[in-house]
Amino acid sequence: MKLLLLQPPVRDFYDTDIRLQPIGLAYLKAAIKKHLPEVQVLIKDYHHARGRKTIPLPRELYFLKDYYAQDDKSPFSSFHHYYHFGADFETLAEEIAMEKPDLVGISALFSPYYREALQCADAIKEKIDVPILLGGSQISAMPSFMLSHPSVDLVIRGEGERPLVELLKALKRGKDLRKVPGLGYKKNGELFLNPEAANFPVPELPFPDLSDLPKERYLFEKKPLCFIIASRGCPYRCSFCSVHRTFGHRYRRRTPVHILAELKQRYKEGYRVFDFEDDNFAFDRKGTLELCEKIAAAFPEKDVQLLAMNGICYWTLDGTLLKKMRRAGFTHLNLSLVSLNATLLHGIHRPHSLGKYRAVVKKAAALGFKTVAYQILGLPGDTLFSMIKTLCFNARFPVLLGASPFYLVPASPLAAKFDTPNKRDVLSARLTAMAPETGNFDRGDIYTLFITTRILNFLKSIRFEAPAIVLKRAIAIAETQDKRSQTGARLLGRLLRENSLFASTPGGYAPLPKFKTELFFKIWGNLDKICTQENRTIRIR
Repeated sequence: MKLLLLQPPVRDFYDTDIRLQPIGLAYLKAAIKKHLPEVQVLIKDYHHARGRKTIPLPRELYFLKDYYAQDDKSPFSSFHHYYHFGADFETLAEEIAMEKPDLVGISALFSPYYREALQCADAIKEKIDVPILLGGSQISAMPSFMLSHPSVDLVIRGEGERPLVELLKALKRGKDLRKVPGLGYKKNGELFLNPEAANFPVPELPFPDLSDLPKERYLFEKKPLCFIIASRGCPYRCSFCSVHRTFGHRYRRRTPVHILAELKQRYKEGYRVFDFEDDNFAFDRKGTLELCEKIAAAFPEKDVQLLAMNGICYWTLDGTLLKKMRRAGFTHLNLSLVSLNATLLHGIHRPHSLGKYRAVVKKAAALGFKTVAYQILGLPGDTLFSMIKTLCFNARFPVLLGASPFYLVPASPLAAKFDTPNKRDVLSARLTAMAPETGNFDRGDIYTLFITTRILNFLKSIRFEAPAIVLKRAIAIAETQDKRSQTGARLLGRLLRENSLFASTPGGYAPLPKFKTELFFKIWGNLDKICTQENRTIRIR
């Protein structure tokens, strides 16, 4: 029996070339090799390192055309072209048909890319008569919706290792599919969804099988990068998140010894950057301290780099843990402040401690971490005043500003307060859609706040030796640097003089009418200084 697992291409205004290793598929392959070694499993990544091409903007996203109208090459740019990232569906289907699999599994991780997963299924069905299985967070969120598609035969909800192993056993032995946990299937045109059940215990899961994924394709700063999962689930209940729909409500942690063994194996395989993709890496403080100590001892040459690009909850950190993390090899911190609006945070069940946040950011700067502080723009219930306050607050700290326009994740607790999502709603569940609007703010406000973070980050990235300089001097320094910095300095100068923001396009400067200069200057008027990422000060006035 041969199973082919694929990561599909995606379509959006932007893509990342860093966090694309299909670690979930690698876990599935490892579990099958452990329990059903006679089954041949092949992973194909049709997303990463497969090129991109510009495609027309989907009709459902036409409302974004005026916001992304200019091909802006400046440091303040947002988005412009809409792309297909990865292999085209025809090539993908031809390659899979040549493999002659008995079952094809397609990863459907993110709701706005559900159509790409279904288009993969359609293209494959046109080339080869093979059962098609879908799994991933989009399946857990909308199982019947995805299973009802004509080219989809099976779906798996929740964590996939045990259900997939049980499904393969049932298929091989001709057993009843009703006993496969988490499985959705069709019978005589009717949809059936089996109850979910607990996955294999986390300590019993084998290390992900990366043998089909060349390490040269997954890089961070030109070094081979490998994902590491130290835990599954999250102990918190933030209402804008749907992680519990896939991983349940139990937080499960691997032992430091088990994690270290995987790191050592990956090191022997040539990996030098390890990105912990946990939903809550540092929740188990004792375990995290022990892990950091073991990593520091195991790699005395200090030739490994550790990241946690999925983010770390700042309230789980302190000076001792940060020191241990730094000594182990962590170089970056991605912290999520979300908002300063305490009433909002309480309503969405988000832990919050402003004093703790300040202490962590200051300690991280002293230890040499490169920190990004994330703010969610446009949370339902938030206000424009609150978002401005949060933005100005972070501008005064030695962090880069991570602005994340809100999108409504299907099956999240917050989504239950809205109408059942239609196809446009699902397609719009992405950062670039800047949706939904509320009575407190509109899309133009979110767009302007987003661009403003780009402007502030431009200033935060200017390097100088003095402890503090004035804004005029900072702009002058930028004008002596590379061409992109020169462009940013000129555009910022024009914005401050002329009250208009321009894009730098191949055809020259072009105005950005959707940028609300009045809102920008309202933010600007609340800033007395900006702290750079290197903990130096630019005085605004």
